[in-house]
Amino acid sequence: MDYTNTQRFILAFKAGRALRRDGTDSVDPKPEKGAIILYDGEDDLLHFVWKDRTTGNVGEDLIMFEGDASFTQVPNAPGGRTYVLKFQSSDQRHFFWMQDASSERDADFVRNLNGRLQDPTFSLTWNTEVTLAAPSSTSGPSRPVQQATAEQVETLRRLLSSYRAGGTAAATAPPEYSLTDILTPANITPLFTSHPELVPTLFPHLPPDLPNPPNAETITQIIASPQFRSAVSNLDQALRTGLLGGFVRSLGLPEEAGTSVEAFLKAIQDQAASEDSMQTD
Repeated sequence: MDYTNTQRFILAFKAGRALRRDGTDSVDPKPEKGAIILYDGEDDLLHFVWKDRTTGNVGEDLIMFEGDASFTQVPNAPGGRTYVLKFQSSDQRHFFWMQDASSERDADFVRNLNGRLQDPTFSLTWNTEVTLAAPSSTSGPSRPVQQATAEQVETLRRLLSSYRAGGTAAATAPPEYSLTDILTPANITPLFTSHPELVPTLFPHLPPDLPNPPNAETITQIIASPQFRSAVSNLDQALRTGLLGGFVRSLGLPEEAGTSVEAFLKAIQDQAASEDSMQTD
């Protein structure tokens, strides 16, 4: 079940399971911390998975067929964040409740999930941005990571240094970073000028059907495209589920780097610092 493979992973968000009381329309949330994961399996079928975020156990693994299922809000449920996955082909009902601390992204999750359940070519979109607690006016323009090198993680070092400089208050209320605010064209494009040797290292990771031969201009167009921003946003959302341990291991990072966005950035910073130290020894 390789839903951490970026070529197969589609969507993930925090959600617990809920149960309908026998003989009633009332739905009660269960306390377990969980996540809903949508991915394309090696069997070339779409899988809807519910996974316990504490134990790592998979509680549901449902095969989804185009247009058969929908994920809709349960009317009159307390809190308004309870949803039901229902099918046209059967009377199955699976109930879930949203577990993100904020409800501001619920509509995005539901729209993207339903869009993909109805249409295999549906492209995920995000209308809500993650609200950042970290101040942005003092950090200034900086450079993000494409490879694990000290030069490429300069912006992460500055962000994390700023976070640590906050003292006790920062330790008790750590700022929440978003990849969509770091991996921007404004941050990435200067790397191609200051480090042109990076350009060819990206070629193996580019789509094979590019309209132009891969070059710095082509890469610049890619990172400025809506598709790239959507992919970064998808990774950001997936990291917030805390379930990408397997994926980050494939990048040479420790499993805990897949537990949150900040853990992911911190692991990249540590890896870059270690490589920088090895080069200067």
